[in-house]
Amino acid sequence: MVFLLFWPLFSSGSYAPFFAALAPGINIIRMLLIGLGIMRDESVVKSMSRHGNYRELLKGPLYYACTITLATAIFWRTSPLAIAAICNLCAGDVDLMCAHGKRPFSRWCFEKCVADIVGRQFGKEKLPYNPSKSYAGSLAMFLAGFISSIGYMHYYHSFGFVEESWFMALGFSLVSLATAFVESLPISSELDDNLTCKAPFPWRREELVVVTCPLLIK
Repeated sequence: MVFLLFWPLFSSGSYAPFFAALAPGINIIRMLLIGLGIMRDESVVKSMSRHGNYRELLKGPLYYACTITLATAIFWRTSPLAIAAICNLCAGDVDLMCAHGKRPFSRWCFEKCVADIVGRQFGKEKLPYNPSKSYAGSLAMFLAGFISSIGYMHYYHSFGFVEESWFMALGFSLVSLATAFVESLPISSELDDNLTCKAPFPWRREELVVVTCPLLIK
């Protein structure tokens, strides 16, 4: 999420969001080249895959690169949706390696790392509908997404990009709650790798929750 810190440095020109989107956009090309076997980079594969298979980069890592690029180019810094999408989703990959001793996918993978670490340390009480998830892990994911969203709301407000309010904070809490809940569902292990829609970009379930909640944040 460090990427969000640099958005205020860009100009107010209409081209600024597209210029900023180049950074994650390059990652899309990079994931495609490595995931399709056109380019080899073992260090990237090891750091971004669960089983060391380069094909895995065409799943979670590619989805996130697409999400960040889209959120940057379309929503940009004046929309709370960009904050919600990146803070709640770009760190929420079940395939990340926080619990496997590997480096997580880039600097955006904070939330899931928090959820995974907390869940493994304190997650003795499992969710009744999904024994592989815990109350502690889901709560940590909710709090990480919500607190980071509130932090960036205040940060962008200081630059005059958004108007912070209790209503917006409530919207962030609802989006974070919905995201944590959907991620905790037992179907996540079955659909997570293959879930796509007919739009130009693939969307994970968590990503769909946030991007389709514009009424929650005004």
